[in-house]
Amino acid sequence: MGNNYRQGGMLTFIKVAFRNIFRNGRRTAFCVVAVGVAVFFIAFYSGFIDGMLNSMNETVQIFEIGHVQGVSAQYEAESELMPVQYPVAEGKSLAALTEQIRGISGVKAVLPRIKAYATLQEASLKHAILWGVRMTEETKVNYFNLTDRGDGLLEGRYPAPLSNECAVGLRFAEKTGLKIGDRIPLKTVSAQFSDKLWSPTVTGIFRFDFTAADQDYIIVDFDRLQRLLVLDDESQQIIVYAEDPEMSTRIAEQMKGIMGSDDRITRWQDQLWIAMMVGYKPLFTVIFLIFLVVACLLIVNTITMIIHERIKEIGMMGSLGMTRREIVMTFFFESLFLAMFGATVGVLLGGIITGILQNTPIRWTAMMGESAVATMPLANTIFVDFSFPRLCQNWLMGVVVTSIFTLFPSIKSAWVEPVEALRR
Repeated sequence: MGNNYRQGGMLTFIKVAFRNIFRNGRRTAFCVVAVGVAVFFIAFYSGFIDGMLNSMNETVQIFEIGHVQGVSAQYEAESELMPVQYPVAEGKSLAALTEQIRGISGVKAVLPRIKAYATLQEASLKHAILWGVRMTEETKVNYFNLTDRGDGLLEGRYPAPLSNECAVGLRFAEKTGLKIGDRIPLKTVSAQFSDKLWSPTVTGIFRFDFTAADQDYIIVDFDRLQRLLVLDDESQQIIVYAEDPEMSTRIAEQMKGIMGSDDRITRWQDQLWIAMMVGYKPLFTVIFLIFLVVACLLIVNTITMIIHERIKEIGMMGSLGMTRREIVMTFFFESLFLAMFGATVGVLLGGIITGILQNTPIRWTAMMGESAVATMPLANTIFVDFSFPRLCQNWLMGVVVTSIFTLFPSIKSAWVEPVEALRR
């Protein structure tokens, strides 16, 4: 028998191992299900986590810093107060600065923005954020509704250039009772520290499906807010969008030569929440491995039982000339097939579910609560991310980890003495 095994080579061990997994169908099914459930969990939740990270990336890039953000050092130090008295590249013309940055290879758009606190005088809400943007230019680059992938406008229109008009979020409108045509009496502070009273007319109501914007933002025309806040020909922020987000590092380096020496250039990858999520990914991998190890214990136990049940068979294999290495290979290939079948089942189920959910929004606010979501740069809904390369990695992880664990009981089979085995 040993010579026949050697004549057949590796293929013989594979054939024998493959036949052996069908000797006890119930046991094989349990092992396949155990590994399948573990790999399915990994496939689904890795897609869910990547979907959450994608949502966070989009939110940061659209509403906060674009792909690259330029602000003054003083503004960065006091950013929680949203001060307007610290313009970016102070003393430089905004038009000239914008034109220089547009000349950098790979730059798609350069957009000035202003954020300032406002005190509401005749509303149940007392505070809001004035968001000064050039909406016509913004909508050419971004979709603001993170779920529907549109401009987010529900009714009316966005404010016209240089007009005393504004648009408010749906939640903001519901809480204040505002509707199209109403005025919002408010007060803000200019770059010269003087109080500015203003009553823009509501011309539009939007829903961005981003809690912070929908309940706090009053969108106004950038040029009108720039004039109101006495920023002359300057801007509080410069937001840059690249043809490819991965170009942000090179663009940021070239912007340093254009901006003032005291200005701060920030890439989207450096945003606090983004950096935290990327840093946590190894922890998620460890959690996935724990689930996989638990599933591996069932296969380890199964292989150990198989060895115990086939102790006489192992003794006969040894007495017929099979080496310890060949006996180990036979049992190892048997466990490898179980791991491969289980991982395949798990990946197929995980791929089907994530494939379906990639186009189905999951209400993140229902899971975490609005207060939790409001503190994070995360849309109210997220989409599970489907990735074929990641599914292949999940399958490989399942097979490799399971195979490593089942190698130990397989090795144990080689140390069974033929004479002692045949006596049992």
